[in-house]
Amino acid sequence: MSQYGHIFTEDALQTIFPPERTEAFFEALFGDAEEGSYDISLAFSGNRGQDLDFELKLLQRPGKCLACNLTYGLPQVFSRHPVINLNGIADAVARAAGAPSADWTIGNTHEISRELHIIPLTITLA
Repeated sequence: MSQYGHIFTEDALQTIFPPERTEAFFEALFGDAEEGSYDISLAFSGNRGQDLDFELKLLQRPGKCLACNLTYGLPQVFSRHPVINLNGIADAVARAAGAPSADWTIGNTHEISRELHIIPLTITLA
């Protein structure tokens, strides 16, 4: 297990990135949260020294379509969107890990299945 696995439990991750943030994201994007085709969650997948690997998981909502053409541009959108707030996520991760600060990088969307896509997020502790 990663040395940070005991810190970034499912409960801790839901505090850092609460489920309500998905609703707020789609409300800001479309004016109606019901228009969203997926739910967004944060998962911890391990670390490489001071680099902590997370995933933004996009899980298709029932009756909706999670098409790759909808998700491939999301890293650029997420990197700038104030509701997603990657700077805030990095700050919360740093606090939880006991680090003074952190930087982040976001990767490209990976299609795991038709129902699940992930976007890698690496947070580097200072």
